[in-house]
Amino acid sequence: MNVYLAGMIGAGKTTVGRCLARQLGWAFDDLDAAMEIQAGKTFHQVVADEGWLGFRQWEYRICKGFARLDRTVVALGGGTVRFDWNRDALVGTGVKVVLVCDLGEIANRVRTDDRPRVNPGSTLEQDLESIWGQHAADYLSFADIVYSTDRGKTPEAEASELVSLVSERFGLVGCGVTR
Repeated sequence: MNVYLAGMIGAGKTTVGRCLARQLGWAFDDLDAAMEIQAGKTFHQVVADEGWLGFRQWEYRICKGFARLDRTVVALGGGTVRFDWNRDALVGTGVKVVLVCDLGEIANRVRTDDRPRVNPGSTLEQDLESIWGQHAADYLSFADIVYSTDRGKTPEAEASELVSLVSERFGLVGCGVTR
């Protein structure tokens, strides 16, 4: 069993995920890092060279690989769960946690990252609003647990709460939990 962290760009998937993996005593993996290793270039370069379709094809192959892992906390990409094929690849292989955060807070967190826009020609705020407006149901329907990361807690405290939530609902006690 794995724990998958999904959510919009900047929701805290990688930051909280590293803490969560440490607290569980599990491995950690990240879709963006996996893509860089497998594609031999950054996800920015994948989008630039192969377009969003090429990026999504890499993403799907990586999700299928994640589904074969065990005892791994996986930070998915910001848009991963917007696509049925990615959700289908992960079904039944772990607990799915969707991290949610105020869109203004997300914009503040990622403003300097210079990530490719899903909606070219839009501002960061417009892009985030458009994505959430069109895909909130995709994110939320993927979730076994919805967790807010904009309540002023440290990533360690958030991970601690997630360990408790996941353990209570899915019985992880005795499965490597090191709390």
